[in-house]
Amino acid sequence: MGVTVYNVSSTSARVNWPASPTCLDTFYSVMYDPNWNSLIMGYKRKSFKHEERIPVSQTNTYLGNLLPQTAYFLCVTCQAADPVREQCQVFSTPSESSEGHDRAGWEVAVGVWLTCCLLLLIIAGVLLWGCLHNMCSLPGSTESRPVVTTSVRQDMSSSGRLFTARSSSEESIKRANAMQTSLMLAQPAGHVITPDHES
Repeated sequence: MGVTVYNVSSTSARVNWPASPTCLDTFYSVMYDPNWNSLIMGYKRKSFKHEERIPVSQTNTYLGNLLPQTAYFLCVTCQAADPVREQCQVFSTPSESSEGHDRAGWEVAVGVWLTCCLLLLIIAGVLLWGCLHNMCSLPGSTESRPVVTTSVRQDMSSSGRLFTARSSSEESIKRANAMQTSLMLAQPAGHVITPDHES
């Protein structure tokens, strides 16, 4: 019978063994002891302090309430038989601190992984923002140039027309004054044209 001990922690373990067709009793006897005197005294059932009875239909069991960092001597046999060497196994439980270190290391690894993911997301966001900002600023470069709208053009044209009209009226007044002066100079002295004389 080959006994296998697995999932060993600081306070528990699982035991598995193959079914024995020669075992006609109603249960298996799982015996274990942290005292190495069991090996010195021989494979006797009375030398084991702990014994659990498992039905014949089962070929595995769970051991709890073990001591941390302790070597155990375990045997599995039929109810009425003393164990032999092939039915026994030695295993050791780890310390609680080693389990704590493993858990702490796993938590640190998860924290580092999350931090790296967050940094990558931040870098990707900054790069995306920079690309979008550059793409939007290219068409907007023409905003610095002065834009002449239709209303401004109309204002400019209307102001030009007003200026031209004002300047032409001033020149007409000057020409009329000059012509009137020349007419007055051309008339003989003492001759005044009155309305009665014209008629």
